Amino acid sequence: MNTSHAKKGNFERRWLLVDAADGALGRIASQIASILRGKHTPAFTPHVDTGDFVVVVNAGKIALTGSKREQKLDYRHSGYPGGLRATSYTELLEKDPRRAVEKAVKGMLPHTSLGRKQLGKLKVYAGPDHPHQAQKPIPFEITQISQ
Repeated sequence: MNTSHAKKGNFERRWLLVDAADGALGRIASQIASILRGKHTPAFTPHVDTGDFVVVVNAGKIALTGSKREQKLDYRHSGYPGGLRATSYTELLEKDPRRAVEKAVKGMLPHTSLGRKQLGKLKVYAGPDHPHQAQKPIPFEITQISQ
């Protein structure tokens, strides 16, 4: 018996809607990364993008456990000497909560061209509204969302 491998275009992608309100950032991000990779499908193949699209709403209401909100820092570097910038997650969640979710999910995907392609299927919005009603996203309940 031969092992079957998914091929590009042999599967149908779904759109899933995740509500991030009051959920822990890391727990939500790990499950979103799993969906983007396609690990929830029987056709999962590590070297093929078999994942679904994910629309995350209410990213502005996401929670960080413990004292991470004050102590955890988001680092950026301009590429020039002395160009390191650090921002606390308190400021980051006030200024751009989408970046916090995207950065957490990006760190949990493969750091290859396939991972970048999978990250392109993630759509994050700070509020409850999103422009993807035409795709008819299916509500997806995140398990173990409590803190």
